Amino acid sequence: MGNDAALKTSLLWLAAIIVVVGLSTHSPRKMLVTYIVGVLAIAGVLLPDWDYFNRHFSRWPYPVTADERASLPHHGSAFLRFASSPLRVIAYSAIYGYAIYKWWDYVSDDS
Repeated sequence: MGNDAALKTSLLWLAAIIVVVGLSTHSPRKMLVTYIVGVLAIAGVLLPDWDYFNRHFSRWPYPVTADERASLPHHGSAFLRFASSPLRVIAYSAIYGYAIYKWWDYVSDDS
């Protein structure tokens, strides 16, 4: 992963959210679920090698060559590389939206 600052910032925000969930619900189980969902969400966005997946899908079974890596466009931030594919943004929005909805439904339940 090229940008460790984004990972550190995301994990700090996740820790803050876990503390808020713990203080408001007094439930270690809900804090653990928040931690697991948060780490999976962060990993889903920050860990994939986008240079690998930004190639034509027929090349995915093969390693990225030095020539391919040199020819791939490099943007200033990882977010700009992520946002270059509208289908990827739509898929992530749907998956993450549903996951956040289910997480909120679980955390806000009184039982």
